[in-house]
Amino acid sequence: MSSWPSPPPYSLVGKHGVSPVTSHDDRARFNFLAQLNTHLATNVVPANARAYELKVKPEFEKEHGRAPRDRHEVRRAMLKNSLFQTWSALRRSSMELRQQNGREVVLRQIADLNQRAAALNADSPKLKLDPKFVVPPYIAKVDFHCMPGGYIDELAADDVSAAANYDVGIFATTAGGLGRLNDGAGHALAGWLKKNAPELKPKRILDLGCGMGHSLLPVAQAFPEAEVIAIDVAAPLLRFAHARAKSLDVNNITFIQANAEQVPEPDGSFDLVFTTMFLHETSNTAIKRIINETHRLLRPGGLCLHLEQPQFEGLPPFEQFMRDWDALYNNEPFWTRMHEMDLEALMEAVGFQREKMFVSGAQAVVDETIFGKQKEDVEDYGRKASWHVFGVRK
Repeated sequence: MSSWPSPPPYSLVGKHGVSPVTSHDDRARFNFLAQLNTHLATNVVPANARAYELKVKPEFEKEHGRAPRDRHEVRRAMLKNSLFQTWSALRRSSMELRQQNGREVVLRQIADLNQRAAALNADSPKLKLDPKFVVPPYIAKVDFHCMPGGYIDELAADDVSAAANYDVGIFATTAGGLGRLNDGAGHALAGWLKKNAPELKPKRILDLGCGMGHSLLPVAQAFPEAEVIAIDVAAPLLRFAHARAKSLDVNNITFIQANAEQVPEPDGSFDLVFTTMFLHETSNTAIKRIINETHRLLRPGGLCLHLEQPQFEGLPPFEQFMRDWDALYNNEPFWTRMHEMDLEALMEAVGFQREKMFVSGAQAVVDETIFGKQKEDVEDYGRKASWHVFGVRK
């Protein structure tokens, strides 16, 4: 068994102005899911690799006279393995249970949540929704992460329930790894910028696909003098994100309902354009248009950053297979194609120069309010979540 410490109790989750209220039983269920997800990630995932190396791969080689060529052959072989079947079923069930528990928490207090958000959002010039906006079908027709109704479902006037459900559940799914406010990716990005682009003093910043604002706020806080524009297609997410930001006293962000394929901003008007775990939730056609928009919107010398998981190219077939699980079993239909794309070629095709592109990594800062102060020479048990960063200077 792994020596990974127990995940933090759900009671440590951070609070803000539109946080759902949880009961003892709600927190107990979320704590169970955090324990389950921790066990699956630290004990069962390595066991999958051992099952492949010791049983599945040798059997495949015996039958075919060679090792599996790609992740598709690995998947077909692994689907017959009982350990993988068990892990996959449990991981899918844990996500469904997260959504069920989150919806139970949110729906019983939906009126209160919507009223709190409406009070924070009232007459704000920094929240710009378009009642005639048409959500693109690749978002409207997908229940991402097994979340009923996806990001856009509205059950009442001025609804924020979809965002509140995501916000209340992700702490359990990540076992606190993204911090009390689920903003670890944003802190990773802000930390990357401080280390790798200290000269950057952006006057205008654009977040494409801001969602609930989890990753956005640390960047906005890192550049308090900057004007920050955050766009998303989902009105419930924007209402929640604006209310959350206002309640946390982050006031330099304007939230706009718009499509990242056609951003209503002038050419060359941003010093920094970024996305965090966004591109894999756009269609294969849309991603090309979005990359083109980043080039149009950046000023000369501006910086574009995307935080994602690594591309498949160069990874061993088994690791590709494991990373492709979300596409097949977690309602992420665009995951596979996005991680197969030659992103450098896409960026070059819209006008970026290849010699100005780069691939890097960003590591989250451990939330010491949850895990305590970490010593430099002590194993962090993988708590420092990391992301693949690819970007370009214009």
